[in-house]
Amino acid sequence: MSTARIIRNPLKRKNKMRLTAEDIVIDTTVTICLIFIFIVTAYPFYYCLVLSFNHGLDSQRGGIYFFPRVLTLANYSSFFTDEKWLNAFLISISRTVLGTAATVLFTVVVAYGLSYPNLKFRKLYMTLIIFSMYFNGGLIPYYITLRSLGLLNNYLVYIIPSAFNLFFTLISISFFQALPYELRESAMLDGASDIKILLRIILPVSTPLLATMAIFVAVGQWNAWFDSAFFVKQQELKTLGYRLVEVINQAQMPISQESAQRASAAARVTPLSVRVAAMMVAVVPILCVYPFLQRFFISGLTIGSVKG
Repeated sequence: MSTARIIRNPLKRKNKMRLTAEDIVIDTTVTICLIFIFIVTAYPFYYCLVLSFNHGLDSQRGGIYFFPRVLTLANYSSFFTDEKWLNAFLISISRTVLGTAATVLFTVVVAYGLSYPNLKFRKLYMTLIIFSMYFNGGLIPYYITLRSLGLLNNYLVYIIPSAFNLFFTLISISFFQALPYELRESAMLDGASDIKILLRIILPVSTPLLATMAIFVAVGQWNAWFDSAFFVKQQELKTLGYRLVEVINQAQMPISQESAQRASAAARVTPLSVRVAAMMVAVVPILCVYPFLQRFFISGLTIGSVKG
């Protein structure tokens, strides 16, 4: 007992670091700066959240800083009962789910094939991929291509053009090549096909890759508005991101006549209050999904940087 205490105490003393006055000043300065940056970046979001739960007409009086003065759910009720906003919300959800699934599927399949060094014409494929990352035809040739494929004013314009991601293809190739080749070789000796090897051996150990790819693609799909603005004219196919950009660039939110009459009769919502509610609806889904994928996201940031 006494011997153990004698041995442990010196270790504890060595592990304890004494902070000098300079260290305390630096740590305090850094902490204050981080707290200030956090407040500056987080408070605007919190302020919009407070306004979204506050009475619309009451918000115009000002003086709301930390908590809703007149708590109400009328802003969100107006958002979800407005057919235009609700339809855009559903379009964004569907394109995010289907677009993310398609991008991950096609990118992983192509990358898995290109990860084989003995693949025929592999150098040609890799050259085309790298060339396409740095050069493109521009907006007009891209528009003409979409028109020739019949994708203009088509829901598939949100899915098909983004179904193959060049950047994540290179990342996936590097990741698959870093995996021990013995995994594939043992499965081949057992008579497994390439599809079975991919589904049963490669993908189960590629969770960080898939999660990182999925979260980046999903965020891009959810926030996308450019394709909806230039390639889609039907109002029924407009996305939530486009609606938000639309109302931000206008002095008043372009709501339907029925919604305007309903808001005027209720005297509880304003264009600004519904706008901030729409912003919260657009941001919250990503914030809810990210914590579940955070551990895969962090481990996936270094994918492809070191080869085994």
